[in-house]
Amino acid sequence: MADWWTSPLEDESGKLVMVTGRADVDKFRDNPRYKIRIEVTLPYEATPSGMPTEDASKLIDDVLERIQAELERDPVAILTGIYTGAGERNMVFYAASTFIFDKKLNAALADLPTLPLRISAENDPGWEEYAEMRELSEIN
Repeated sequence: MADWWTSPLEDESGKLVMVTGRADVDKFRDNPRYKIRIEVTLPYEATPSGMPTEDASKLIDDVLERIQAELERDPVAILTGIYTGAGERNMVFYAASTFIFDKKLNAALADLPTLPLRISAENDPGWEEYAEMRELSEIN
């Protein structure tokens, strides 16, 4: 089972963003296969504080659980961070292949209605985003 931490931060506008990071990543971080950082962002209906409404919370939690279950069956990517706040949930993965990750993401969410996902990917062999998340969260 994965080891996680959660830390509250503020975005540029002062809104609360909850950062949840995975601590037990060394075996993945040291594996040169996991060098592509993929961010999957899901906007949601937010309360005035930027946190999800009750209905939005159910949806974004369901999406995350489906993706995690799919990746547990076939670990082509590792979820390393979750940012929730300011009207969106941003999930950060390190993957071996964008093509295979895309197939797994589509399989995980296949029976849901079309979601307004934003997906980006870039090479990050040094896991710079992960290191920054740990630093911002004051986790060593």
